[in-house]
Amino acid sequence: MKAADRGFTSGWANSGGVRVHFYDSGDRARRELKPLLICPGLSETAEEYADLLEFLLPRRCIVLSFRGRGRSDTPASGYDLDEHVADIAAVVRETGLRKLHLFGHSRGASYALGYARLHASSILSLLVSDYPAEHRQMPEGWAASYYNDYLIPHNRTGNIRLEAVQGIQQESKPILLDGQLPMPALVLRGKLDSSLLSDSDLERYRAMFPSLSLAEFYRSGHDLMGTERPGCFLAIHDFLNLQSYLSY
Repeated sequence: MKAADRGFTSGWANSGGVRVHFYDSGDRARRELKPLLICPGLSETAEEYADLLEFLLPRRCIVLSFRGRGRSDTPASGYDLDEHVADIAAVVRETGLRKLHLFGHSRGASYALGYARLHASSILSLLVSDYPAEHRQMPEGWAASYYNDYLIPHNRTGNIRLEAVQGIQQESKPILLDGQLPMPALVLRGKLDSSLLSDSDLERYRAMFPSLSLAEFYRSGHDLMGTERPGCFLAIHDFLNLQSYLSY
C-alpha cells in the first residue's frame, strides 16, 4: 500500500533548488507527542517507511526521500554529506518542526548524525540503525557493482537513480562523526557477520552520548530492518515512549 493511500500527507521541500519529497502523518497524530523524522538508507525511499509511520501513530512522523531517490529530484551533482544534511534541513523547515526525534537507518544514520551535529539543540533523541558514526567514501568501482549486482537483481533501480549512485561514489568524502552529542540515543544493531556496526563502533557510540540504549537482533546482520522489522519497530516505539515519559 502506498503512503498516500494510508492517509499521509505528501509534500515537497526546497533544498537549494532540489525538490525533496516527504510524507507526513501529522494529520492523524497527537500534538503532545514530539515528532520523529526518518532518514532512510542508501537506496530506500519514503514510501518504504509508510508502515513505520502507521506503527508509530499517534506520534507524528515524517520521512523523506533523499535527492536522487523516490520522487525527489536528481541533480547532476551534490551528493556529499553536506547536501544530504541540507535535504533534512529543508524538510524540517517545510514541516515547521522545532523539537524532534531523529532516526537514520544504514547510510541514513550518517546523514542524521551530520544534521544532529549542526542542530543539537533541536534534537530530543537520536536513533541510528546498524551504521558507524562516520560518513564513508565509496571505493573505485563501487557504483557499477552496486547498480549491477544489487539494484538490478533486486528490482531497486526505481528507488535510486544511476546518477545518484555515481554522484555518491565521486563526491563522498570520509568524515568521522563521533564527537560528543547532548541527547540520548538508541542504537539498533544486527549481530550476524554482515552487520556494519562492530564492537569498537558501538563503544564509540557509548562515548558520544550521555545515555545510550541498545537493541540487538540476533537473526540479522545489516538487513535487520528486513529480517526483523517488527522487532525494530517495537524497539523504536518503546524508546520514543520512554523519552516522552522521562520528559514529563
